[in-house]
Amino acid sequence: METLVFLFSFSALGVLYAMNTTSEFQEPYVILEIGVAVLVIVFLFYYLITRGNPPKDFLFFVFAEFCFTCVIDLTSALEYDGIISGFMDFYQKTGEPYLGTSYAIMMCYWDGIAHFILYLMMISRITDRRAYRTLGLFWAGSLCANMSVFITGIVAGKYGSEIRPAFWLNFLFLLMPVLGAITLFTRPKDRPLIGGYNAQHTQTMKLIWRPLDLILVVLLLVAMAFTALRGLVALDSPLEACSVYLNQYEPYLKDPVGYPKVMMLHLFFYGLPLLGAFVYGLLKPGCTWMSDWTTFFAGAIIQCQWSHIGGSLHSRTTTPFRIPNDAFWTVLGANLLYAAVPILVAMRVHSNPYFFLKIAPFPGQTGLPNSEEKDTKYKEK
Repeated sequence: METLVFLFSFSALGVLYAMNTTSEFQEPYVILEIGVAVLVIVFLFYYLITRGNPPKDFLFFVFAEFCFTCVIDLTSALEYDGIISGFMDFYQKTGEPYLGTSYAIMMCYWDGIAHFILYLMMISRITDRRAYRTLGLFWAGSLCANMSVFITGIVAGKYGSEIRPAFWLNFLFLLMPVLGAITLFTRPKDRPLIGGYNAQHTQTMKLIWRPLDLILVVLLLVAMAFTALRGLVALDSPLEACSVYLNQYEPYLKDPVGYPKVMMLHLFFYGLPLLGAFVYGLLKPGCTWMSDWTTFFAGAIIQCQWSHIGGSLHSRTTTPFRIPNDAFWTVLGANLLYAAVPILVAMRVHSNPYFFLKIAPFPGQTGLPNSEEKDTKYKEK
């Protein structure tokens, strides 16, 4: 099934070419109407061909539908970068002109490549009746971050006065990952939540004897400080440290397109509490929620940082907002490390989950370890 979805998705190129060569299809409201009609037709296509053996998971149709739009996003990015032509000229003018910003171009590359691969992998797993919960949470975090920053940046940035009818299609791509995240969070986990002797032994170890966790805690605290600094910069704080960072390290944060500033505010208000929660989860044993939320946040942060780093380096970003040459490697290294920290935490949680499991009571245990229980009974006698 994933092969069929992959091949059918490229029929989007035919739709784009037809619209690009037919002037009647290039009016703003006509673009919206055609967009809605195409989404409905794609859904009906997959619904009809799966009637004989319908998928057990409704998210199959979401993933198959979004594969189609991934090809459109990748085409948009390639055309704005001058690699191809003849497909999206009309959309750049009367559809969504803000897709030509450096941040949006990198966002479209991510959707057209990373999300496309994730969709095909999850469709394969659904078809084979295999679990995909972890992949799904990573996707949900990535697309939620993608669309929340994108939509808010359009409204709050310099393109807020150039909103066309096609803009409203974006809310579908925000609603679906939110519903997908709710669905996946409420499903049973792929792994057991209860641990035995190994979990009990691991959870008795202090942080000092868990060097990997100690390093991750330090990195998380650094990431929290970095998030707070850039969040204050986005809030136009008068602190000298914020002014120095903005002018000498990341002037891209004041780019009038609005996306960098919105992204920093998202991370400040939503990412910062999650980073703090992960520190708590590495210190307090038995936090079973760590596996889900670290995966979700890893997807969100890698998408944000891909678009942010790529956007700041892209040729469409004007020179005053690019990273200064003397601070280039410092800023690039800090941003890459910032992207890596949540991914490393998620990998740590999934590779050795004993510290994050609940402890199963042993036979005859009443809340005390076995040896203490025996001692108590002996003293009573």
